[in-house]
Amino acid sequence: MITKDWLSKVRRAASLAFVVAVAGSLSAMAQEHAPQKIRVLCLNWPLTVVLAQSNGILARFGIEVEFMVVPGSDVLRSNLASGKGDIAFLALDNDVAMADSTGADAVIVMGGESSLNELIAQPGIKSIADLRGRTLIVDAPNTAYALQLKKVLLMKGLQVGKDYSIKPIGATLLRLQAMREHAEYAAGVLNPPFSILARHDGMISLGSMRTLLGYDMDRGTFVMRGWAREHGDLLTRYLAAYVEGQRELLAPSNKQQVISLVMKELNLSEPLATEWYTTVIQSDGYAPDARFDLEAFKKALILRAEVEPGNGGKTQAAEKYYDLSYYQAALAKIK
Repeated sequence: MITKDWLSKVRRAASLAFVVAVAGSLSAMAQEHAPQKIRVLCLNWPLTVVLAQSNGILARFGIEVEFMVVPGSDVLRSNLASGKGDIAFLALDNDVAMADSTGADAVIVMGGESSLNELIAQPGIKSIADLRGRTLIVDAPNTAYALQLKKVLLMKGLQVGKDYSIKPIGATLLRLQAMREHAEYAAGVLNPPFSILARHDGMISLGSMRTLLGYDMDRGTFVMRGWAREHGDLLTRYLAAYVEGQRELLAPSNKQQVISLVMKELNLSEPLATEWYTTVIQSDGYAPDARFDLEAFKKALILRAEVEPGNGGKTQAAEKYYDLSYYQAALAKIK
């Protein structure tokens, strides 16, 4: 017989089951959307990621970023190879250096930006020929911007070790500081905002790499292949958040927000931050959707083969160094 007491017990049991089910569902959702940390190795915080963080894009993709700023590319490559960071943001030639010089299984997964490098010299130096017999400074002597520097001087008949010397200093900020403090450091390759600050200090631009070489080195994202295989979903979500951040960075309607962000992150006045915006954003410094510029990368490989000994002048196949499957999956997430 169905009694009121029995019905009451059934209702209480049903209510309890419902509460347990809802609690379990909420717990599962919380676990699913709990932020996952990703460690980004860089010389300077990638502005796109900072914007994605401040605008809530990273959080929406369940990403928490820890920026791991290091003083130079040598340290960055070593830290990535040893697992002290997850993702590297740097000139993509560094991925090539890892693969070719140490056998590290690193792979490019996304492009990002052109660094808009300039050859900056001390006041009084009027031409590249004036650099003969002088000391020039670089991050590391055998990657990225140092290769550009060697090529530009080689085109003027100047050979490293014979007609000039190079001194490794570290990241661009450190190179600018070194040139400010040591007049004997005649020149170095700097990118914005440091090239802008150098010109305001009275230093001289001997030309942009776009003018001197016809192209510029692309910066982007690379990782260890093993880490990518084990963290494919996390990597895909990070790249999706990055692309959305890049879209917001390039949107003309966000100009003032970007300038304010640059003022804060790079410690620039509003006029200097506005000059940076004109120099970088309005001069195609950032690739739409952080696309990987394959043609520019192939030119970088040719440059490396010409300037850096070890491959006997042989250019390696570009396909050896990149895997865009995670990037394509990221684009599919955001359309």
